[in-house]
Amino acid sequence: MSEKEDFYSILGVAKGANESEIKKSYRKAAMKHHPDRNQGDKGAEEKFKSVQEAYGILSDPQKRAAYDQYGHQAFSGGGGGSGFGGGFQDFGDIFEGFFGNSFGDMFGGSQGGQRSNRPTRGKDIPYQMDLTFEQAIFGHKTEISLPRTEECNTCGGRGAVNREDVEGCPICKGQGQIHRSQGIFSVATTCHHCHGGGKIIKKPCHKCHGKGESRKTTKLSVSIPAGVDEGFRIKLRGEGENGTNGGPKGDLYLIIRVEEHEFFERDGLNIYLSQPISFPQAALSCSLKVPTLTGFVKLSIPAGTDSGQRFRIRGEGVADVHGRSKGDQIVEIKVMTPKKLDARQKELLKEFSEISGDDTATTDFFGKVSEKVKDFFG
Repeated sequence: MSEKEDFYSILGVAKGANESEIKKSYRKAAMKHHPDRNQGDKGAEEKFKSVQEAYGILSDPQKRAAYDQYGHQAFSGGGGGSGFGGGFQDFGDIFEGFFGNSFGDMFGGSQGGQRSNRPTRGKDIPYQMDLTFEQAIFGHKTEISLPRTEECNTCGGRGAVNREDVEGCPICKGQGQIHRSQGIFSVATTCHHCHGGGKIIKKPCHKCHGKGESRKTTKLSVSIPAGVDEGFRIKLRGEGENGTNGGPKGDLYLIIRVEEHEFFERDGLNIYLSQPISFPQAALSCSLKVPTLTGFVKLSIPAGTDSGQRFRIRGEGVADVHGRSKGDQIVEIKVMTPKKLDARQKELLKEFSEISGDDTATTDFFGKVSEKVKDFFG
């Protein structure tokens, strides 16, 4: 024990660190070395155990005082391990939100007898839901295949077909842990006979082999409301993983992903469309049949319209997912410049340019710019 690493060094804090500093350093170190993030790394696993052992001592004022006075000798009987209460109870509470309920149950502390076999809520399931542009806007009903853990329908989750084949563990008396005195402390360890379950199954169910649950792929009908957008989350209560020891099921979260459209773009509740027109149409005015999400709408383009000018078609956007409002469609005009001209077209354009005085207008513009530059630089 004398060669064991100092608990303060393990957590990376000074000996005089306060409770907040210890907890902060502990959370950071535990997240870094957690087995779920370092699968197959034995070194990280051992470091993780050291971190949680150190926190179990330093987070408890009485244990910390004993450690400060006697060092590791204060726990020479095996104390400081995962059986200590306060620290590891906190450990389960802190990380249960990150790694699920099973993580908190693994490190339940001296109250672990209650935590290990108490009803526990099942984990939530995230599910990416791919939708077309139109499906997201108008809503969509479909059926998904969802792999999840469910209660065994043969034994009803007991692990045995008959109730009389399930009995409380005679070693731990159904608590799931065995408590032993280690010096001045009481240490709780997982019962080796029932492996923490608190019960013994004499004749396991032939279908789930005593687990009380099995992995299944379930067909589930889902309805996507109209107006959802990229990243929208839909919660389906009770459609997640099966709970343990009679605990409730987790929830299913549908995470929406929307495909891009060939012509339309969406920004909030508004729909944007780039509408090409010819130079004569822009100059002389025209009437267009503009596509919308629900069909075609007639749009009048006034004479002298510039490229980039926008027109609003009210009420042709997206309906709010809660049904409170509806957006518009914004049509942005893009005046197309002809790239291939025959001789006659070129002749007409040159004549138009001469009549309209384009050369004079261009000369006047650059003349004004030159004057401004001269004024600026003196």
